[in-house]
Amino acid sequence: MATPAELSDFLKNVEKRAFKRTAYHVRNDESALDIVQDSMMKLAEHYGHKPADELPMLFQRILSNSTLDWFRRQKVKNALFSSLSDFQSEGDDEGFDILEALSTAEPAAAFENPETHSQRAQTLRVIEEELLLLPNRQREAFLMRYWEDMDVAETASAMGCSEGSVKTHCSRATHALSKALKSKGLKL
Repeated sequence: MATPAELSDFLKNVEKRAFKRTAYHVRNDESALDIVQDSMMKLAEHYGHKPADELPMLFQRILSNSTLDWFRRQKVKNALFSSLSDFQSEGDDEGFDILEALSTAEPAAAFENPETHSQRAQTLRVIEEELLLLPNRQREAFLMRYWEDMDVAETASAMGCSEGSVKTHCSRATHALSKALKSKGLKL
């Protein structure tokens, strides 16, 4: 059984990665924050009594399901209220927020010079742009395996698919990212 401190520590450790992953999926920071917060609340309310080693898998599953629910609600909302979009002003820009990106970025190492830091930031920006272009399932599998550092079985369980599907999604995502980055002159 996880203690309140273990649950709190787990949620603190996972929040930034979960937000980034969800933001990649829904492409809206406010919605991503809502989804992550709702997922954290569900974990604490319904599964806080589970052992600490089960929390990562439970949270990933809750987060995936919450994201899928968000997409379903958006589909219904867009179908029912598509004509209301005529009333929105054209000045609304839900694009990239530089202040948010800078506040969540990890500080550069003390020995890193500004040029290296700038190149690293540009490379990360290109990678993030290419991640957004991946199909949803490929992006989800790729982020779970390589961002969340989950193994194939854990990823399959969280995504609700077979281990073979996870391997296929990851392979396709890796090849697509590699091809796109090479075409932009980046070698990883």
